Amino acid sequence: MTAKKIAIIAALEREVAPLVKGWRSTQTTAQNRTIQIFEADNVIAVCGGMGSMSARIAAEAAYQHVNGDIWLYISAGFAGALNPSLKVGDIVQPREVISEADGQRISTAKGNSVLVSAGAVASKPVKQRFAEMYGADAVDMEAYSVGDVASIYKVPFIAIKAISDELDFPMPPLGRFVTDTGQFSTAGFVAYTAIRPWTWPSVIQLGKNASLASEKLAAALNALGDRLTSQTYTIVGRH
Repeated sequence: MTAKKIAIIAALEREVAPLVKGWRSTQTTAQNRTIQIFEADNVIAVCGGMGSMSARIAAEAAYQHVNGDIWLYISAGFAGALNPSLKVGDIVQPREVISEADGQRISTAKGNSVLVSAGAVASKPVKQRFAEMYGADAVDMEAYSVGDVASIYKVPFIAIKAISDELDFPMPPLGRFVTDTGQFSTAGFVAYTAIRPWTWPSVIQLGKNASLASEKLAAALNALGDRLTSQTYTIVGRH
């Protein structure tokens, strides 16, 4: 009998690159999106692009790829801090994920904070507004959708996020370089920043932040290790 797997769903490969180094790698397509799949032992990591729809498609692709043999979904990746005490590289594991689109909430199987899933990359003013509206600690774009797919299939769900930008970080306009299929246009972003030298300090810092966040995220996921047993995670869902 094939052992059931843990499905890690991330937006971009760079978020989980330190984790999946050396894993088996394949690609598939779903709804015009390129889905990158990494596998090692009883873990599958799927990167389907940024945003709610991409996350939903990636979570579904993971389920289909292993014929439904998933016992735990993990939404993993970067998040922006809404709590000023959170610093780059800090790990957030929410007990609740809120959809910014409609205010719906999903409880996770284990966690101790609140995460908001937004429809776009959150600028500093938007992060401050989310902090006030929801009393949340961090913001991402994908966790709610992964949790929703998990609830449909009655699979336990958790989210593990690494802070890549602090509350007061002057975020460049990354959102305009996210394609309709959830990919980030690096070439377009480079062309944009190349003629705007005043953006260079924040862009350079963001790159350093991303490197640290991906390393800390990989460490956090690896540290779960033997603690990831099906007996310790219960199925929870929307409310």
